[in-house]
Amino acid sequence: MLLRVGSRGSRLALTQAELAAERVRRRGVEIALVPITTAGDRDRSKPFGEIGSRGVFVKELEESLLAGRIDVAVHSAKDMTSTDVDGLVVGAYLEREDARDALCGASELRPGMRVGTASVRRRAQLLALEPSLSIEPLRGNIDTRLRKRGERGLDALVLAACGLDRLGLGTEIGRRFEPGELLPEAGQGALALQVRAGEEELVSAADDAETRRRVEAERAVVFAVGGGCLAPVAAHHDGHSLTALVAAEDGSWLERRTGDDPTALAAELVAVAEK
Repeated sequence: MLLRVGSRGSRLALTQAELAAERVRRRGVEIALVPITTAGDRDRSKPFGEIGSRGVFVKELEESLLAGRIDVAVHSAKDMTSTDVDGLVVGAYLEREDARDALCGASELRPGMRVGTASVRRRAQLLALEPSLSIEPLRGNIDTRLRKRGERGLDALVLAACGLDRLGLGTEIGRRFEPGELLPEAGQGALALQVRAGEEELVSAADDAETRRRVEAERAVVFAVGGGCLAPVAAHHDGHSLTALVAAEDGSWLERRTGDDPTALAAELVAVAEK
């Protein structure tokens, strides 16, 4: 049996696809990796909001899955929309790795620093921590962003710790922000294996139930808030409780709520944001 596993073509994405392939590979099953270019990969200059809504790194993979060109799509769970596309389901979440954000190039935030990130979620929380920061847009794959930090003379940049760890670049990290400082993106640190509805058995053996419980709670609260790439919304489940956040993009206000019910948390945050 040949299982066609679709992935974005970046070094990190292919590394993650290999991790997924290892988990689902069974005796008699051959794995073929299929690199696919997404809208987010084709345009690396515009802010995410100008390319499209949340999901700019997954749409083409989902279309290939629905068209039968691949059998499994491997996504960073944080890149997925908050609800499943009709006809597709997440058949497995691999065990979550470090969900935290990482500061590269410095060990702490200092007043007046120039920090690179393309994420409005990170921008809002960084400015809430230190309003004098200069947040500069920075896109590209991990290697590109690390190179651009030096070329542009930035003091630091913020990336997902898990991506750096998976590429063996953990030494680039000066500080890992705790969720109480920078609340992660919903699903950050987890890999999602998406399949056509009814074909979950292709990957179900790789599913980590605890990761699924946490990530689906995070996705649910983001969906209920209505967050997307343009909305500074974050959610993280630490295994005990769910914390969600909404903020102004300039960091002038930020609200967190913690609880167990994603819908109730979202209602509280929406009420605050609308005041």
